[in-house]
Amino acid sequence: MKTDMEVKPVLGVIGGSGLYDMPEMQDIEEITLTTPFGEPSTPIIVGRLEEKKIAFIARHGNGHTLTPGEVNYRANIFALKSLGVERIVSVSACGSLREDFAPGDIVVPDQLFDNTRNRNRSFFGDGMVAHVSVANPFCLNLSAKLHQAIKDTGANVHLGGAFITIEGPRFSTRIESNVYRAWGMSIIGMTTSPEAFLAREAEICYTVMAHVTDYDVWHLTEDPVTVEMVIEILHKNTKIAQEAIQRLIQQIDLERDCECPQALSSALITQQDTIPAATRQRLGILVDKYLK
Repeated sequence: MKTDMEVKPVLGVIGGSGLYDMPEMQDIEEITLTTPFGEPSTPIIVGRLEEKKIAFIARHGNGHTLTPGEVNYRANIFALKSLGVERIVSVSACGSLREDFAPGDIVVPDQLFDNTRNRNRSFFGDGMVAHVSVANPFCLNLSAKLHQAIKDTGANVHLGGAFITIEGPRFSTRIESNVYRAWGMSIIGMTTSPEAFLAREAEICYTVMAHVTDYDVWHLTEDPVTVEMVIEILHKNTKIAQEAIQRLIQQIDLERDCECPQALSSALITQQDTIPAATRQRLGILVDKYLK
């Protein structure tokens, strides 16, 4: 009989399509899934790394064809949940809103500000309501392990900082960038919301490896952010990300010692006998353990 370690991936990674291109990856397969919320950005790449299963999704599609607002975040998270994934590392680009977070650095943030406008932020609705707690939007335990894994690569990494997600796909104006700085934001990106909140609803531990590619547009002695800047830093940091993921997966055990696995235990508010059958069926893998 196969053990849980052999059956389900111990880590899901959401990021660029090149992340899974590691010589150490073995038994690679492509899994095509359809969820109640549509199709994920790409088929899921599953392989074995350090004798443990790991799953990858290219957030923006193969060839980067999806804008931040077009990404089907619900389908991506739901697909990983359906494979049994309990931990997710998001690998993303970000702009720095602080002098001490320089291009080339990596940030593992501890707070998140959602400044998006047009995205589906929850699995719930259609007759079933849940109010999930996200006071700490990232898993503290997984973030600490990720920080150490990145540090062990020799990269310059920061633990903590407030990450603001904007709608995009455009970059900020100077006044917007300076307002975000005045609000106390540390880094800025376009994809962490609602990804982190959906992961919490799915009771999945979630953390971010944010690669600083630029100083956004607030820094008057630096050039404003361009696509070329972003791509250059991401290409340079791909090997760091791969090595950090490999180091992180060595630290992961099946048991989770955090609040994430019980995120819905006090969040469901709808009376059970009023939940529509179709809604309950659609959300089964999220809520069945709490419903009689």
